[in-house]
Amino acid sequence: MICSRKTSKNELTRLCANPDGSVTVDTTGKAPGRGAYICTGGGCYKKGLNRGRLEYVLRTKMDQDNWERILSEMSAPNDLMP
Repeated sequence: MICSRKTSKNELTRLCANPDGSVTVDTTGKAPGRGAYICTGGGCYKKGLNRGRLEYVLRTKMDQDNWERILSEMSAPNDLMP
């Protein structure tokens, strides 16, 4: 878990490192690949989502486009996030 907070799984969003090296928001929680969880409530992702930390946890490198897409998906309110 990125922010080290303990909470139930339904209050977390899973980020997944895909085999092609990209990182995506896993809305199902079951996508294949190495995953990392981050809180979505209360803006915790804004404090805890750090590119270097995420790359370390997922054991991958992200390009700038992928990083910006993750940030926009995490900050955009939608029905897919828990």
